[in-house]
Amino acid sequence: MREIVLDTETTGLDPYQGHRIVEIGCVEIVNRIPSGAIYHAYVNPERDMPAEAEAVHGLTAAFLADKPLFADVVDDFVSFVGDATLVIHNAGFDLAFLNAEFDRIKRPAFPRERAVDTLTLARRRHPGGPNRLDDLCARYGIDNSRRTKHGALLDAELLAEVYAELVGGRQARLGLIAEAVAVRAVVNGVRMRPAPLPSLLSAAEAAAHRQFIAGLGADALWRGYLADEADPAAKS
Repeated sequence: MREIVLDTETTGLDPYQGHRIVEIGCVEIVNRIPSGAIYHAYVNPERDMPAEAEAVHGLTAAFLADKPLFADVVDDFVSFVGDATLVIHNAGFDLAFLNAEFDRIKRPAFPRERAVDTLTLARRRHPGGPNRLDDLCARYGIDNSRRTKHGALLDAELLAEVYAELVGGRQARLGLIAEAVAVRAVVNGVRMRPAPLPSLLSAAEAAAHRQFIAGLGADALWRGYLADEADPAAKS
């Protein structure tokens, strides 16, 4: 199962008040495990950067001035995402910004039902608790020491780990590992039968088989399988 963990950084809180996306970060996960494939882009918002937003992510208007416009990166972004489910923390926020950008360039929106909202998952699993990304990293022992400021790609990488915890992914992987070890133990003979089962072949059937083999000629391959068999007549 392919999913895309996604995060954005913006110039503010409301895309319908003129605020824009300035960074997109995506991490591909397959069966809840990061595949190593990522998508990352800085985006020129074509406007100033409010001080409050800059304090959150550290991206300045000067830094973003020579970056591509959203219209210039949208094809690569949409191609990377494909038809995968989106995993987003507070999905309504990021989808509102993405869909506002899509609307500006007359591209189809991402439907809300396409996204898994990890904030909703966290609130269900930990009702009443703090469920920001930093809080969840602390709860699950995920190292977020690099997160001195928000960053779309770093936050997507951290969210991929949090998501695995929220849906029990790490425990599932441990279970699969234990099962694989058990299978190897069986293959290596730990549970082999201590003594072989007795043959169900009767003496008459065995004699008939030897007679059949004798009729195949001296070079018959079957004779090699009889080399170690004891002939009752020879013993008598």
